[in-house]
Amino acid sequence: MANNPKDLKYTKDHEWVKIEGEYAIIGITDYAQSQLGDIVYVELPKVNQKYNKGETISTLEAVKTAADVYAPITCEVIEVNEILKEHPEKVNQEPYGAGWIAKVKILNKNELNELLNAEKYENLIQ
Repeated sequence: MANNPKDLKYTKDHEWVKIEGEYAIIGITDYAQSQLGDIVYVELPKVNQKYNKGETISTLEAVKTAADVYAPITCEVIEVNEILKEHPEKVNQEPYGAGWIAKVKILNKNELNELLNAEKYENLIQ
């Protein structure tokens, strides 16, 4: 069973969102990284770039596959996790910690209501 922190919100595409006021931190779930396998490269989003909900914000390359990371909400990137350039494996090791992908400004708060809580996400991946 994947470990899905209760204080986070989730998407059906396996992104997590940590809401901090007008901002949010985005990453992929433990389930998603376990399905991808060893991540060898992370294409980070551009700072100051705006993304609509559902647009590709990042791409993860694993040994045998690649996966897009989608913007869980309409947002503007204000910071990216530069550590992932040198250490993409952090996404595997600490998906909810040092493996975060981007910090964003929330541009449409109503979209937060469409995200899943941990319980609903766990039901989705069972």
